[in-house]
Order: sequence, then C-alpha cells, then structure tokens
Amino acid sequence: MCTVVIDVPRNPGEPVRLLAVRDEDRDRPWRGLGPWWPERDGVAGVRDDRAGGAWLAVDPGAARLAVLLNREDLSDRGDDEVVSRGSIPLDAVGDGIPDHPATRGFNLVEVDADGAHLVEWDGLVSRRTRLTPGTHMVAHHAADDPGTPRIARWLESFRAAGIAPGSEWWMPWLDVVERATEDPSASVLRRDEHDGHVLESLLVCAASIGPDGVDVREATLREPGRWDDGIVAGLRVAHAAAASGAVTTQPPA
Repeated sequence: MCTVVIDVPRNPGEPVRLLAVRDEDRDRPWRGLGPWWPERDGVAGVRDDRAGGAWLAVDPGAARLAVLLNREDLSDRGDDEVVSRGSIPLDAVGDGIPDHPATRGFNLVEVDADGAHLVEWDGLVSRRTRLTPGTHMVAHHAADDPGTPRIARWLESFRAAGIAPGSEWWMPWLDVVERATEDPSASVLRRDEHDGHVLESLLVCAASIGPDGVDVREATLREPGRWDDGIVAGLRVAHAAAASGAVTTQPPA
C-alpha cells in the first residue's frame, strides 16, 4: 500500500509540499516521470505500462497534481464491471473525476496552488474532503488514520520534523523515512503481501505546488522496500527534462 505525507500551508501564497511512496509489484512494468500521454497535452506522470494509466499525474501549467492509493472496495461488482484506476489521476488533473467511478476503491490526493483534497472511493460512496492546514499522512483509509500502524507511529514525527528552508525542503521528512525502517511493522518503505501479490516500495516522489510554480522529482529505490542513500541523491538531481527524473515549471510572467 502506498503512503503520502503532505503539508498544507497555513499562510496563503506558500506551496503545498508532498512526499509520496509508491508500492507495487516489482515485476509490473512502469515508467518514471514523463509526458507519456500525448493525448493529454502538458500532462506528465509516473506511468503503469500494463494498464496505460498513471500512479501520479501532474499538469504543471495548471499547477495540479494527483496521486493514487489503493483502498478496499466494498462493492459486489465483478472484475468485468470495473476498469483500471490508472485513469483517475489523469482525469483529476484535467476535467475532474466522476462522483461514482467505474473502478475499484481508491484514495486520491489532489493538490493545486490553493491547497489539497482527499477523495475517498470505497466502491459505494465517494467523499471529497479539503485537507486542513498542517501535516497529514494518507494510506489506505482516512487521512491521519491511527488504525494504520505507520501513521500511528510516525505522523507526529513528520509534523515535528517540519519543512526545511530552501530547495531541499524534503530532507527532514526523509530523515523520518530512514528512521522508520528500524520498525518493520510500521515502516514507510514497505514489503507487504496483499491479495496474493507482494507489494514493495519502488519509488519516492517529492513535489512542491504553489503560486511560484511546480516542482516534482523522483528517486527509484535500488532495492525495493529498503532505504538507501540513493533516494537523497535522486531527489537532488538537477532537472530540466523528464529524463532527469523531475518536472519543473514557473508561472507565466
């Protein structure tokens, strides 16, 4: 199951900051940040090659970002009655998603320059809630759900760590991610068996979305589910093109 840490600013004009960890089957083909959907002008993201959709999508020109987390589906729909969740982030940064998507359950974190929302879809009911100012964690239930061990264990640590000044604002959060590996039962970087599949943390993305522009960058884990210093190095990569592992824009003059 994926994890998102997000800080919604208390002061207008400051950016939303987000750290997202992608958990997936290591053998499922995917591509890192890039403009993989030519039919969606200006949109970039992390692509799932099997179904063609996105885990994370961003429209830098519109200052919108969306990231998807799986959630238990409470409906009795068969597999032939649902479609892939991968279109959801792409639609979210575009014209928006329907109230009752034809997908399995999900959590969707939506971000723009004005703040952030959490969309919860359990296959029966959809809820869209504005995230209040402050630092939150999202996994596979409600935001800040203490029933999720990693949230119960580390949410206050992320809040206490805060945001660093300057371009490497995410470093205090990465320090918490590294410390969390000491407790496998509540680690942010994970290796879980779910529905007969082994899901492991594969990718970390850091994003800043605000009036001054959009910055999204990524780091691939050398060994799925395990901390390594390459995560820090990857997020520091200079970025001008998708191949560098980042997407950056500034607002129009």
